[in-house]
Amino acid sequence: MTYTAATLLRHAAIDDDAPGLVTRVTARDAGWDLLSMEVRRLAAGQSWAHRTDQSESALVVLGGRCRVRSNRGEWPDIGRRANVFGGMPYALYLPRHTEFTLEALTHRVEIAHCWVPTDQDHAPRLVTPAESQIEIRGGLNATRQINSIMPPGFPCHRIVAVEVYTPGGNWSSYPPHKHDVHREEAGTVIEADLEEFYYYKFDRPKGFAVQRVYTADGVIDATVTAGDNDIVLVPAGYHPVSAAYGYTCYYLNFLAGSAQSLANTDDPDHAWVKATWTSQDGRAPLVTHAMERT
Repeated sequence: MTYTAATLLRHAAIDDDAPGLVTRVTARDAGWDLLSMEVRRLAAGQSWAHRTDQSESALVVLGGRCRVRSNRGEWPDIGRRANVFGGMPYALYLPRHTEFTLEALTHRVEIAHCWVPTDQDHAPRLVTPAESQIEIRGGLNATRQINSIMPPGFPCHRIVAVEVYTPGGNWSSYPPHKHDVHREEAGTVIEADLEEFYYYKFDRPKGFAVQRVYTADGVIDATVTAGDNDIVLVPAGYHPVSAAYGYTCYYLNFLAGSAQSLANTDDPDHAWVKATWTSQDGRAPLVTHAMERT
């Protein structure tokens, strides 16, 4: 596949207030090998049934509360935030050969679902807000908040999931970094070859972010404007983000590849900026564990 701005940016398929399949990109659609994702929105009482077949799956509750019944167990009440700006995440990991039904318990439930083929068997696991660790990364107007969901070391095969909050006017995924080759030194992975999705949300209508995806050899060099519910594909190369002033930017990252890792390499042309970070933006963290239950 030739990657251009048109092929890297995928828009939502339905309106923001409509239930149904919001957006979906399979590995085949993306032109890569492993990672697929979709976002679904359900009204109260609606349900969605699915079989994971030969893939492991991650379900991240973007907003609302739901129950899940499966041949691997039942989880009667998952979720608490009304939307991604209302608190920390719940998520559910499900192994291959799982049959489940997810039912919405509140008037609006949004679920992000990723799946990756696997030949391994792992136990299902609920991830609660208390287990999600907050990291404030970067400095000055490159400060952002990272919430772990299924970080490296999570007991699964390939999936990694994190969510990132970037204050309006700040840069994120900066300095630009890449993870498109697998490199090890003394048995330690120093860069993994990872496929990645960015799924965007904003705290106010008309919010947007600008994301550039580029490789050092220029084979990929595209800049896209991402709005609410948009997906940006990162097949290779560096991929910095800039959030529009006045709009808090959220994105959910799903990754999978040569290792269950986030090992990456900074663009050497821009890595010097780290030495200029003398403080961090006081607006972070933007969501916390102390936020009330919805």
